Amino acid sequence: MPQPHRPSWRPVLRRGADLRWLTARSWTNRWYPQGVDTGVLQGRRMLAISWFRQDRTRTHLASRVSFIDLARPRRFDVALAIEGEGGTLEPARSHVGGLAWFGDRLFAAATKQGIWEFDLAGIRSVRGAVARRLTGGARSRTLVAVRTRVHAVDLRCSFIGRVFDDHGRPLHRVLIGEFRSKDAGRIGEFDLTSDGFSPRRMLEPGLRHMQGAVGWGEEIFVSQSDGLRAGTLWRGTGDGLQRASLPLPAGCQDLALDADDRVLWSLGEHPWRRVVHGIRFAELGIAHGRRT
Repeated sequence: MPQPHRPSWRPVLRRGADLRWLTARSWTNRWYPQGVDTGVLQGRRMLAISWFRQDRTRTHLASRVSFIDLARPRRFDVALAIEGEGGTLEPARSHVGGLAWFGDRLFAAATKQGIWEFDLAGIRSVRGAVARRLTGGARSRTLVAVRTRVHAVDLRCSFIGRVFDDHGRPLHRVLIGEFRSKDAGRIGEFDLTSDGFSPRRMLEPGLRHMQGAVGWGEEIFVSQSDGLRAGTLWRGTGDGLQRASLPLPAGCQDLALDADDRVLWSLGEHPWRRVVHGIRFAELGIAHGRRT
């Protein structure tokens, strides 16, 4: 029988609008943070950060999501799993390059494998060999969320982000895009339906190394990484994006818009430089949102 959902909380350091990891997750080269989004879990407003685990040959072993209570701050981890024959749970070996959180539905970008959907309503606890398998040998007990569907999308699916109207109301709409190292990637805008994603339009910003995209009204924001140097934030409408003056963390990844706290979230993946970085809407010149 599944064990009840009892999270094991751990502290997170908050400085201003930024969050920093404590313990080995700030420097380990086994786990890398990738995706980010906000939502409500257990009645608390949470920031979700996805991670993938790899071995020395860069083979993906497992993936997880850290849920950070924004009021504390503190966090707990949930392993991501795939249910096999006979109900056996196997680790979700995915890059989880971006997150989009809609109620109990958590969507993760599984590079080259479409968009994977996980059920947050069914989070449960597992122990022993199952827990070690799902975490790549890291834990003897873990919470787990199971994949419910794979959504095929005609893109590389490197990242996924949500879209809001210009008053901060979340829409049932996402931006799904491509990280390309040599060629410029594409970004597709899709309506979220009960069955998957229905295309609206395709954008070609002409950027390499795109890591995340979100929408606010008619404007979209895109993150672009540059190795160990500071990342770049781009913004604009359609295919015409302009470079913003605000830098992103080195090794920047996904983006998320937090309409409640009026923050644009990003994060850096590099060991010793890992930060979950918040940019206030006031710095971006976003005038509207839920607090107005």
